[in-house]
Amino acid sequence: MSRVGELLAELSPGGVEYRNLGELGEIIRGRRFTKSDVAVEGLPSIHYGEIYTTYGISAITTVSHVRADLRPQLRFAKPGDVVIAAVGETVEDVGRGVAWLGEVEVAVHDDCFMFRSTLLDPKFVAYFLRTESLIRQKDKYIARAKVNRIAGDSIAKLRIPVPPIEVQREIVRILDQFTQLEAELEAELEARRTQYDYYAEELLSVDADTPRVRFGDVATVVRGASPRPIQQFITDAEDGAPWIKIGDVPPDGKYITGTAQRVTLAGAAKSRRVLPGDFVLSNSMSFGRPYISKIEGYIHDGWLAISGFEESYVADYLYYLLRSAPIQDEFKRRAGAGTVQNLNAEIVRSVEIPLPPQEVQIRVVKLLDRFDTLLNDISIGLPAELNARRKQYEYYRDKLLAFREAE
Repeated sequence: MSRVGELLAELSPGGVEYRNLGELGEIIRGRRFTKSDVAVEGLPSIHYGEIYTTYGISAITTVSHVRADLRPQLRFAKPGDVVIAAVGETVEDVGRGVAWLGEVEVAVHDDCFMFRSTLLDPKFVAYFLRTESLIRQKDKYIARAKVNRIAGDSIAKLRIPVPPIEVQREIVRILDQFTQLEAELEAELEARRTQYDYYAEELLSVDADTPRVRFGDVATVVRGASPRPIQQFITDAEDGAPWIKIGDVPPDGKYITGTAQRVTLAGAAKSRRVLPGDFVLSNSMSFGRPYISKIEGYIHDGWLAISGFEESYVADYLYYLLRSAPIQDEFKRRAGAGTVQNLNAEIVRSVEIPLPPQEVQIRVVKLLDRFDTLLNDISIGLPAELNARRKQYEYYRDKLLAFREAE
């Protein structure tokens, strides 16, 4: 019998009680801060996007700060609180939590909630918030739109097991070991990506004689459009039009091949159509990331559509160029600093990019495609091992966090 099993047999022989999260502690909404409130130095802060892009299960330091003079109007997570994202691009992102284990209080954005409890280990809560059973629970409470959202009273209704604290801590110890093994593989893969980025930058660099063009002069760049309220236009009908969202593409994906949702033809008429071969570029949240559409579909105003570049660029070369560090840095610089950066069509049109001959572009693409396969193909090498470990970890995590419920 495992140590967890021994503890359960000793301390909870009749099963484990399940209770609503709201019964186990306080759920407190954060307070709004904006781009203009961000400071290089100031009060440590957490906003919703960081919970599912930056942090893991727990954090002891923050990556962002807000102005110190805002303290009276902000709300703060205390050490031991779980900060839960109330919004996200995907259903999985909504409701994710990070246990704040730093030594100081941290300002929390109003698109997050703080869960404060003396009955639950904060890391135990953060792990449980990622389980498949919790994802199924919260699904019915999420308001779906361009940005998915869950309300505080809905978070309070989520049911969570409450095993003895000794069991919680043993499960956290085990899952921390899995997380460390995964982190080591990710670090190795990240080192290879750094190496790849170096070679990619070398291959994409051009000499002084290579012409540079204003992107808007060689491509059409337009913003998507959103029929509102979007829920009135979402349909399950087969004649609906594919509705392209960020969640339809893996973070490191290249192509859009299908969508989870469709919109009515009336909704499509109020949106922006993209055709196979067109690019879409995220203009907020997953900031500045290019994708190539392999389908005909429709995009909301969180995307930019790019087309009409074929006379100047090989599509795959343009893809690598747009995601290269110099172009991404230029996007960020022009979009400005802030909690959420936003690109617009005019910014993208105004960026100057190199235009080498197409035979050079083709040669570069062949080399970068080989590197990309080695780094991102989950059927071979290190990505395959990492993918297998993740699946194994998620399986054991969900098994460890599933308990026989007490009658």
